[in-house]
Amino acid sequence: MTWFTNWFGSPYYKLLYGHRNEQDARPWVEGIVRHLAIPKGSRVLDLGCGRGRHAHWFIEAGMQVTGLDLSPESIAEARASEPKGEFHVQDMRQPFGVNTFDLVVCLFTSLGYGEDREDDQQVLNNALAALRPGGWFILDFMNTVRIQKGLVPAECVLAQGVRFHVMREIQDRTVVKLIDVDDGGACSTFQERVHAWLPEELTTLVARAGGQVIHVTDAPPFAPFDRESSDRVVIWSQRPTL
Repeated sequence: MTWFTNWFGSPYYKLLYGHRNEQDARPWVEGIVRHLAIPKGSRVLDLGCGRGRHAHWFIEAGMQVTGLDLSPESIAEARASEPKGEFHVQDMRQPFGVNTFDLVVCLFTSLGYGEDREDDQQVLNNALAALRPGGWFILDFMNTVRIQKGLVPAECVLAQGVRFHVMREIQDRTVVKLIDVDDGGACSTFQERVHAWLPEELTTLVARAGGQVIHVTDAPPFAPFDRESSDRVVIWSQRPTL
């Protein structure tokens, strides 16, 4: 997973995805809290928390927030910006608690980065195990059906004087993105690799982990999921009560 540590810890990642900021995260968190009627003081685990943009709004809503991410740079920034949260550098394939949290979220396609597809099942197993009985697990992922039909093979993005040449393709059920960066003549190359899980495969993985899938939606305002037109697939699942 060298590509992951190189890219997500790079300042160019934050620059390219600058629009994925706290304001972008706000409707996600507010919608989840409202829809599930989560009381203040609830314990929330943010998997793949990045720099803490979703954690920020959970904290604002009065939640006790723990964030996990594999990027030391991202966790350092989350700790600095959200001192009320608890943030750890950790691989999600490793257990992170049992019967501990009221809500676990995995947002902005923070799953599917490993070489072995079975790793994703392990992550979901850990997520459901970390929930108390009756707790909720929310998984947000790209709608691979739409990605496959409308994949943009190449584009150029200019951000604060830095030019990004982004090339995309699907290789062996994996979405591969090659990112060439030209920063005033200083050039570097990064990549992203994400397993191209289909919506029905994701619900199966969640169910195998012990989650009861309650409903599946698109992104906020969380309209019902449409396989052909939805940008996102958001799986709302609950750990059954004993």
